[in-house]
Amino acid sequence: MRSIVFGLLAIMMISTGAAADDVKVINSDAWFPEGPIWYHDKLYYVEYGRQTVTTWDGKKNDIFWKQDGCGPSAVLPNTKGEFLVTCYDSNSIGHISADGKTLQPYTQDRDGHPFIGPNDFAPDKKGGVYFTGSGKGGPLIDASAYYIGPDGVVTKVADNLHNANGLVLSNDGKILYLIETEDNRLIEFDVREDGSLENRRVFLRLDDLFPGAPHIWPDGVKIDSKGDMYIGQSPRSLDAPGKIIVVDANAKLLRTLSVPSPSMPNFAFGPDEKTLYVMALDQIDQAPWRGKVYEIPTR
Repeated sequence: MRSIVFGLLAIMMISTGAAADDVKVINSDAWFPEGPIWYHDKLYYVEYGRQTVTTWDGKKNDIFWKQDGCGPSAVLPNTKGEFLVTCYDSNSIGHISADGKTLQPYTQDRDGHPFIGPNDFAPDKKGGVYFTGSGKGGPLIDASAYYIGPDGVVTKVADNLHNANGLVLSNDGKILYLIETEDNRLIEFDVREDGSLENRRVFLRLDDLFPGAPHIWPDGVKIDSKGDMYIGQSPRSLDAPGKIIVVDANAKLLRTLSVPSPSMPNFAFGPDEKTLYVMALDQIDQAPWRGKVYEIPTR
């Protein structure tokens, strides 16, 4: 997330993106919007630049929660109707009540080890949640992945990752896909019954989809009901084309979706999967990282 805001990207791709008149702006002044989820007829998303969780009910955007120093990167409801927030700057998992009150956060795993740069979430169907710790970024291979079990216990399930970022479970819950941004790839793990991971392997190198094009910096990833994966990007140049990459379960390129901003780190499906709510940045080189939240068709 924040550690990959700067640099360079410019790629030429086939595109089936929406026409300009199909793109709707639902927040024209979002400050580094990230980590969204559609929940109970509302869009919940974070604004890293404002230190908030924001909601959109179809008519207006409202601040649901704010905590200075958190550095929010993603928000997710839990099975109790509360919310979790990855606090990238404070190295914690924020915990929020259903009515927006701050609860006791998670600050370390079961072995007493702190998190480094919590970034994104992936819930399973058992009441557990995976999340990434991005590490300190750059050349360091110091990122990790964690699992918060239904009992609330946090266990490290993977380490030695290179800038761990977005992650998502397959629809049957048997495979966890995880983005290593600095290595421009998605890796995958088999998921054991207890939530632990095994058999790490490479699923897709993004640069392989576009031979000869400049380096791609993948960020968030979501999966639809058909098993197709939507991959966001955090480009490192303002003249980069805004593209969301869509691949199938065999890592085959299906299409790209156009976004009228250079950076689109994350997104969420609407309830019918015909709509994608895209978190986008226009200002990628300095605070407050002004951007927009778009509503675009998935086809």
